Amino acid sequence: MNQLRYRQVHLDFHTSEYIEGIAKDFNKEQFVSTLKKANINSITCFARCHHGWLYYPSKNTPDLIHPNLSNNNLLIDQIKACHENDIKVPIYTTVQWDGHIAETHKEWLAIDENGEFINSQGVPKPHFYYTICLNSGYRQYFKDHLQDIIDVVGVENIDGFFMDILFKVDCNCKNCVEKMKDLGFDPKVKDSRIEYSTVMLDEFKKEITEFIKVRVPKASIFYNSSHIGPNSKKSLEEYTHLELESLPSGGWGYDHFPATVRYARNLGKDIMGMTGKFHTYWGDFHSLKNKAALEFECFNMLALGAGCSIGDQLHPSGKMSKGAYDLIGSVYEEVKEKENYCIGAEPVSEIAVLTPEEFYSFRDHDLGIPAALIGTVRMLQELSYQFEIIDSRFDFDKYKLIILPDDINFMPELEKKLLNYVENGGKVIGTHKSLIDDKNKESSLYGISYEGESTYYRDFILPNDVIGKDLYKEEYVMYLRGAKNKVNDAEVLMHSVEPYFNREGKTFCSHQHTPSSGKLGYPAATKKGNVIYFSHPIFKIYRKNCARWCKLVMKDAIEMLLEDKLIDHNGPSTMITALNRQKENNRDILHILHYITEKRSEDIYTIEDVIPLYNVDFKVYVGERHIKSVKIVPELESIDFEKTNNYIAFKLDKIEGHKMVSIEY
Repeated sequence: MNQLRYRQVHLDFHTSEYIEGIAKDFNKEQFVSTLKKANINSITCFARCHHGWLYYPSKNTPDLIHPNLSNNNLLIDQIKACHENDIKVPIYTTVQWDGHIAETHKEWLAIDENGEFINSQGVPKPHFYYTICLNSGYRQYFKDHLQDIIDVVGVENIDGFFMDILFKVDCNCKNCVEKMKDLGFDPKVKDSRIEYSTVMLDEFKKEITEFIKVRVPKASIFYNSSHIGPNSKKSLEEYTHLELESLPSGGWGYDHFPATVRYARNLGKDIMGMTGKFHTYWGDFHSLKNKAALEFECFNMLALGAGCSIGDQLHPSGKMSKGAYDLIGSVYEEVKEKENYCIGAEPVSEIAVLTPEEFYSFRDHDLGIPAALIGTVRMLQELSYQFEIIDSRFDFDKYKLIILPDDINFMPELEKKLLNYVENGGKVIGTHKSLIDDKNKESSLYGISYEGESTYYRDFILPNDVIGKDLYKEEYVMYLRGAKNKVNDAEVLMHSVEPYFNREGKTFCSHQHTPSSGKLGYPAATKKGNVIYFSHPIFKIYRKNCARWCKLVMKDAIEMLLEDKLIDHNGPSTMITALNRQKENNRDILHILHYITEKRSEDIYTIEDVIPLYNVDFKVYVGERHIKSVKIVPELESIDFEKTNNYIAFKLDKIEGHKMVSIEY
């Protein structure tokens, strides 16, 4: 563990054969000088690109060396220069996209149920996005390619392999259909085909990892699918570490990384976050990300337990961009100063959130991060709670409270596990359809009976002095349909209120939903012992509409169940906190981030300005431990603090972007 470098660059070089003078301006001394000046200590360099060209002196397929490459030793020179300066160089190669293969070996391409080649990105020609089937003769081709790299580069010069583009794909080729039948999958059913493709991918990874480990035992190994989630656990042994590709402006958004890393950091592997220097997405030549955005993305990686990787793409001439590496260097200069307070740190958490992603069927394989999970992550971050994202197989006893957001499927074994957890003092909050048994209807966990979906597509909640304490004591609309229930052995914390009628048939009122009729409906929130249940999909509503009343009623429920909140402050909800523990150093590190994302453009969210905060008060739960000192790091500036009732309290005069506080015991 903790062997990864924390200041990495992932250098793309997908370069067309219609461009002359490839790498003509590359100079290895200038290359490594630029990296050193930018505080980079690892750079992933390219053996083969998506166009299908090679950038090293291949012995096996010399005809595939880029036809206009000025220096066939490009990769060799990059590795040699970096190793002489203690910079690691994992080697990049593509797996399921290769433009040359797509043109010359069409028999290796994945085909859909209509016999058409599968364009995984939906981009019109020209492109290199036709997906290669790994059940074809390509598998041996790929192993021969790896062997070629090993033979040419030399075992002693290989730090690792980054293998890109491994996707589950609905392939209907002859080889896949035959193997599906052999393994009991139905090739006529789409979700069965997709499920088989995950089995095939795991088989491929296992074969390739064994192949590499026999030849280069110390090499790092990573397969990139642009996401890490519960399905990744099946092939986790084939990875030496995890890299979370998540370019906020490139389709992932700012919600993806925190929702992914809070799960991935519990899988027992070292983790890198990966963003890009691009304003938008990979291949966005001659663009630079706003510095404030790159700062936040990298410092958020550190706060959430990951090292940093920034994507770049080398110009076809081989010339490095001064602007790109000045930008990267300015951020990595700060990472270099901060990383000693981050390496080896483990998150300190009070809440676990079960991920609905665990319950995706293969019919739902393209859904991305569940809306309910995004809503939960946003809400808990805004409320300054410390939390993990887990699946049903994790150890529940590590957490004081478990949240089941909206869509956690009913499983008898999960209900039993949660009942045992509650019996041993654990607390649970469930919402909407989470752990609701459609057949049995009666919930032992919640103390209610489920009676189906609400009659009304929108109804209302009525806050009171227990739930919704800071709200007006009048109706608030819930924008998504709730679940009707009746109380068995639970108490009602909050009621729903019915509208006059739905907007349907001849009945409607005004522009949207009908207002409240004043008639109380089914229970909107109930409590059985240490378990609270909300009948509405509160987290999906928060994701969809950001209704503040949803956050406030959830805040009251959490406070009702959870004692000794780890971090409290009087700052704005735009401020993110993360508490990590470095056991070997006998200290906790509190990360505080204040960057505001905006959607000024039609397409993307970004961050441009760093808006400082002043005179923010903090309370941190430390229990009965003796506090030796509290310091701002890495500046080592001491902070005055007071300890009262197992909390320390202190004030930060100014928070500008990212602040780290070391609490030493």
